[in-house]
Amino acid sequence: MAGRATVSDIVVLATTWTFLVYSLGLAIVYLGLTLMASRDLRELTLARRSEPPNELFALPLTPPISVLTPAYNEAAGIVESVRSLLGLNYPELEVIVISDGSTDDTLERLAAAFALEPFDRVLQDAIDTAPVRGVFRSQLEPNLLVIDKENGGKADALNSGINASRYPLVCSIDADSILESDALLKSVTPIVHRPDLTIATGGIVRIANGAHFEGGSLINTGVPRGLLARFQLVEYLRAFIVGRAGWSRLKALMIVSGAFGVFRRDVLLEVGGYRTDTVGEDMELIVRLHRHMYDQDRPYRIEFIPDPVCWTEAPESLSVLRKQRTRWQRGLLDTMRIHREMLFKRRYGRLGLVGMPYFLAFELLGPAIEVLGIALTAVFAWQGLLHPAYALLLIGASIAVGVATSVASLAFEEAAFHRYPSWRHTAMLLVFSVLENFGYRQLTAWWRLVGLWQGLHGRSSWGAMTRTGSLGEQTSELETGPSEYWALRSSIEELTGSGDGRAVARAEAAATLSPPA
Repeated sequence: MAGRATVSDIVVLATTWTFLVYSLGLAIVYLGLTLMASRDLRELTLARRSEPPNELFALPLTPPISVLTPAYNEAAGIVESVRSLLGLNYPELEVIVISDGSTDDTLERLAAAFALEPFDRVLQDAIDTAPVRGVFRSQLEPNLLVIDKENGGKADALNSGINASRYPLVCSIDADSILESDALLKSVTPIVHRPDLTIATGGIVRIANGAHFEGGSLINTGVPRGLLARFQLVEYLRAFIVGRAGWSRLKALMIVSGAFGVFRRDVLLEVGGYRTDTVGEDMELIVRLHRHMYDQDRPYRIEFIPDPVCWTEAPESLSVLRKQRTRWQRGLLDTMRIHREMLFKRRYGRLGLVGMPYFLAFELLGPAIEVLGIALTAVFAWQGLLHPAYALLLIGASIAVGVATSVASLAFEEAAFHRYPSWRHTAMLLVFSVLENFGYRQLTAWWRLVGLWQGLHGRSSWGAMTRTGSLGEQTSELETGPSEYWALRSSIEELTGSGDGRAVARAEAAATLSPPA
């Protein structure tokens, strides 16, 4: 009968509408995230002027922190990374390196560089971990502790570090990463100001390729020479400056990067530390923290702060990058599976109603829609089933969303941070903000689709990440453990009548300076 739609007509219509709705939805989400990120960055700029991070160094209640760095075959850059951590500008910290069954000379290099000696220290067993072979302390750096344990994976190594830590805050950082000297001070700012609310913070992770480091410290920034690393630089700027900042503003942040995050130790112990049965332990932990606090009806905050900087080495080869991206996608699938009961549940606030549905539709299933949408649209146009102009419009709309978001993140970067002072660098990044949408974005979408397939079929291995090494017992004045620290702080705040760390510090200072009656 004339006018009846054929099967091919229905397939074409369904495909084009799905792709169009997906692109439109992604554009709306990115627009909202961009607007929220712009407000967040504006407030950061104002706060930076009113209270420099070094002021926190003098606050008497700035919490001491344990910095945990798991290391598995990280001999290429482990010494420089540890030196960088030991040199951080922070009132009181301990650095705990966990060698997770390394088969290279990671432990030997640490022993030679820091004069390690066996340390008879009994570790807590609050979280079950793989057996610990030995504990060592440095004869040169009294706040450096090294744990040698059987291999159990990154999450298990971090749990071992949490058991060993003495301080109320813990910071997890990858062994191949380097923190800027004031990164910890900036990261704990929300915790110092609102210790009753803030349970975790995360900073921005930047690409170290192209930057110059000496002695574990950044000398100058630069744009990577390799095309692959340049694409990743633009991708990281978009993901952190727009994505993480926007979700944090919305109070639906689902991930604090495993490369750099700060947590309240007592809350980590409440939820049992990191899960060891997933390759996405960083995202899963954050979602579990959200769920734990919502289930207990406890007010809380998990915040992204775009100012603290962690530098990390980006993959320079397609094979290593492919393994990384497929692993990330499997980790996302694990997290969504484990916490699927939170989806669309009003009791979990914006995370359950907005954050998790977004990650389901656009991050987990999005690669399938994007790859198949572009491929089928091209095929339909070639077969004459879809007008070429309409096909170009659909594909162009998808690409335009990516270009607009990347350019916006670059504009925020220049306005708020200006990390790449040369106009040539800025121009190059602008060019790559456009070019990444013509090939690179589709390639990573394909890898994510492969990762989804692998996750659905039970693959859970991490995959090796080759490092090039481009990054180059202290007595505490606080004679209490982590739990006692927060109790002591609460008592002081009750006496001063304020939960603001700055007010507490001023009250203590006034009491100290006041003449005796």
